[in-house]
Amino acid sequence: MMDYAEHQRQDARLVMLRALHEQPDDTLNETMLLTTLKAFGYRKTKEWVRTELRVMEDLGAVRLDRVGEFVIAKITEAGASHVERVTTIEGIARPSRR
Repeated sequence: MMDYAEHQRQDARLVMLRALHEQPDDTLNETMLLTTLKAFGYRKTKEWVRTELRVMEDLGAVRLDRVGEFVIAKITEAGASHVERVTTIEGIARPSRR
């Protein structure tokens, strides 16, 4: 059984992945993702977001680039397929049907 902290991390990863999927260029920086998380009730630090983005990169859901001091995330095809419920990425909450 998954503990609450892991459930929260997986749900927050889905929130970030959905936010990326909604962008015309599939891209957001870490500050915008932090703002998105706050809108969903997650009060996290920029370092926490960076850590979770690295996890999502390891899972194949996003690609990360550094521009100056910012981390830029771009959703991958695998990440988009997860949001669209075509495939499942273990470690990211499964989207509900809308």
